[in-house]
Amino acid sequence: MPKRKLNEHDVPEASEPSSPSAPANEKTTEEQATFSSFGLEARLLRGIKEQKWAAPTAVQAQAIPLALEGKDILARSGTGTGKTAAYLLPILDRILRQKDKRVTSAVVLVPTKELARQVSTLAGRLAAYCGQDLKIQSLAGNQSDVVQRAKLAELPDLVVATPARAAAMMNSGALSLKELSSLVIDEGDLVLGYGFKDDLAYISQNLPKGVQTFLMSATLSTDLESVKDLFVRDPVVLKLDDLEKDSQLVKQYMIPCAEEEKFLLIYAMFKLSLIRGKAIVFVGDVDRSYRVKLVLEQFGIKSIVLNHELPLTSRLHIVEEFNKNIYNILIASDETEILGSMNKDESRPTKKAKKDDKTESGVSRGIDFRDVSCVVNFDLPSNYKAYFHRIGRTARAGKSGTAISFMIPKEKYRKHKPTTFPGSENDEEVLKKIEKHQKQGQKIEDWTFDMKRLEPFRYRFADALRAVTRIAVREARIKEIRMELMKSQKLSRYFEEHPEELEHLRHDQTLNHPARIQPHLKHVPDYLLPGGRKPQDIGFVSLDKPKKRFVKGKGRKVVRGRNGKIDPLKTFNARGKGKK
Repeated sequence: MPKRKLNEHDVPEASEPSSPSAPANEKTTEEQATFSSFGLEARLLRGIKEQKWAAPTAVQAQAIPLALEGKDILARSGTGTGKTAAYLLPILDRILRQKDKRVTSAVVLVPTKELARQVSTLAGRLAAYCGQDLKIQSLAGNQSDVVQRAKLAELPDLVVATPARAAAMMNSGALSLKELSSLVIDEGDLVLGYGFKDDLAYISQNLPKGVQTFLMSATLSTDLESVKDLFVRDPVVLKLDDLEKDSQLVKQYMIPCAEEEKFLLIYAMFKLSLIRGKAIVFVGDVDRSYRVKLVLEQFGIKSIVLNHELPLTSRLHIVEEFNKNIYNILIASDETEILGSMNKDESRPTKKAKKDDKTESGVSRGIDFRDVSCVVNFDLPSNYKAYFHRIGRTARAGKSGTAISFMIPKEKYRKHKPTTFPGSENDEEVLKKIEKHQKQGQKIEDWTFDMKRLEPFRYRFADALRAVTRIAVREARIKEIRMELMKSQKLSRYFEEHPEELEHLRHDQTLNHPARIQPHLKHVPDYLLPGGRKPQDIGFVSLDKPKKRFVKGKGRKVVRGRNGKIDPLKTFNARGKGKK
């Protein structure tokens, strides 16, 4: 019976029923969707519950139902928005429901080995309750071709690899795509930049008809269109603005400074706790990363370095430990944006990509860094796209973040040769492009920091900077590579058998040889702090050295000649006066 209310004449009348087409508490598709509402296999739902995911993200809510219908999908969504699970869940569900024989029915192609390991790890967690019904194999490790062929001979259901490794295994006959039903190309806009064009063409030519294809990317670029033409014809295109929503939560600041002042600023930021929480410091190349690390070590500030020279197992462990909050400062080199050197040990030589505006960072893309509160662009990247991908490492999942960038004006470039970085020559031009491509509501603000307040620190900083020579940087670089190689090769089997011991493996050891460490630099006196206490008054202290007390009869030097007489030219007392 409908409720009644009084009209203007105080006469009760029935209220109008609410329109069924526009309920008051109408919810969007994303808000209504749950993982159980997708009809996924029960064992996968248990795996999802273990991940403690409350509800699907936007890309998952839109992509999973379409994927379960068998449609090809082209989705634009940033790292950390849940796109990996968006394609893994329907693929794993399909494998479990159509399980009649052991065949390789799904292949995931990614641009870097780090991303391959992340994808296979997540797939293993989601399939944790599937037992032997679902077998996953990653070709991203350091195993030899013989070992990888042996593992592929077991016909894993899902294979994760780079395009070069997948093409090599196909060429050797170890990997067959005859029974393939699903193909994923993750970070599709990056694979061409890493020199995988020929490999992708080879894979495309050997695909059977009717393969469901997922093309996931952070941008809809011209490179992505080339990949799309190779693999999909009429996909459902999902354009999600997760990246824009998150990027608007980033507070962006720019600091014009001299070349040597970069090191002074980074020291002050961490020593005075101007930056709280976890931070990623992006630098221009590998040498630069070790120079920054050594300078920070002079003041007792620990950090870790991530670059392509380190062994793969070390890089993966560094990222995992950083995400677990074991380390707070990570110094990342962006040198991988040119060579695609994450894949330098593939079976085929990697082609060198052109260094133009299309290249993007391998460190700032593809790797999921969690809970980063601040990104510091110690060296600005060579193009504006890399800048936005860098600052996208913070302000994830609705959280706010900060991006601080150092910029060298042209009049200050090459004014301090020991700290000059060639990439800083065009900082002003790069900054103009960054400002030009800012989204609506975004802007770069000047960080109004009074450099005069750092004047008391300059003498300490200059001392530390002089100690970090080119030889010190080279030796530190060699030292860490040796240390990490020892850990990754000699101890890899031990850590496989004793995984709990891996927690005690550190990557932030001091690399101070042969840089001179001065213990007093680790402590900051109160009187150096801006607005700090003055030194305690201990009374008058003379600048003269205290005079030694002269004792009569001591300190006298007497030299006698052959005749027994004293030689006045060779005899002096302690005060320097001759004595006869």
